[in-house]
Amino acid sequence: MKLVILGGSGSGKSTQAEKLCKHFDIPQISTGEILRQAIANLSDLGCHAQPYVTKGELVPDEMMIELIRLRLKQPDVTGGWVLEGYPRTAFQAEELDFLLDDLGQKLDWAIYLQVPEAIMVSRSLGRSLPDDQPEIVQRRVEIFYDRTIPILEYYDRRRRLLTVNGDQIPEMVQQNILTLLSRT
Repeated sequence: MKLVILGGSGSGKSTQAEKLCKHFDIPQISTGEILRQAIANLSDLGCHAQPYVTKGELVPDEMMIELIRLRLKQPDVTGGWVLEGYPRTAFQAEELDFLLDDLGQKLDWAIYLQVPEAIMVSRSLGRSLPDDQPEIVQRRVEIFYDRTIPILEYYDRRRRLLTVNGDQIPEMVQQNILTLLSRT
């Protein structure tokens, strides 16, 4: 099972990615976590990415594609994976498809966790991550609506999109996802 989890900041992407990984016994690929580690370790990627992350902006596509390429070449992903935090633009979704073709892999589903804007903001502000400051959270929500919504159209046209109400308790969201996956 190869899945992408889509949704705005605070929509529950990390929580659901974790639950799906446990359920299917596959690794979680979290670009946010990889970026935070790269910044903390002062790696080349981290140093280049930090100014974008600090402002709540998207890290340039070339950096993210390379990051994903390196991760998808690891041996633990042969049985499947859940990608969380990427893609965030229609261009990245297309690039991911090209990358997967190149690696001989194919995306099964893009799962969109639909959550109202007010819920995304309040959930994000309730976390204790260093980049969850009010103005950064608001900027990420704006970017989500500006750039991410076209991804839904991209995956919908390819008949790869599953939409789930993310404004429920996590166990209910997971059950809804598993029900949709079992019907496909």
